[in-house]
Amino acid sequence: MPGSPLSSAQHAVERLLGQPWLVVLARVAVALPFMLSGIAKLFDFAGATAEVRGLTGLEPAAFFATLVILTQLGGSALLIAGGRYAWIGAAALAGFTILATLYAHAFWLKPAGERFLHQNIFFEHVSIAGGLALLAVLSARSSRGARV
Repeated sequence: MPGSPLSSAQHAVERLLGQPWLVVLARVAVALPFMLSGIAKLFDFAGATAEVRGLTGLEPAAFFATLVILTQLGGSALLIAGGRYAWIGAAALAGFTILATLYAHAFWLKPAGERFLHQNIFFEHVSIAGGLALLAVLSARSSRGARV
């Protein structure tokens, strides 16, 4: 039925999803937590170094904090910019999320009182990494054609 409320709603949603500004807004929304975290770490490098040391025990912590900042800011910039290299930004942020989640929220190693909280955070981050991986795939595909 061409005039049914469902087809009208579908047409409106399709028109909205076809808007170029929505794609940019979605990329900004996905990158925003990483970008804000990278900026905060950049302006509090001592705190970023202490966070890396406390969460991971990796040394030299300053080196790894620098890598985290570069990944968060660079990955966010590439993802937001879109185009042929957006997939690199999305993939970098996905990889970072997986590594950070394994180090910071390994719920199977946490005391019983903290296990439930870290298990929820762990699987939320798995979902974020999955979404970033999907963005990387779609961006890589679109780099051969239209912008995503």
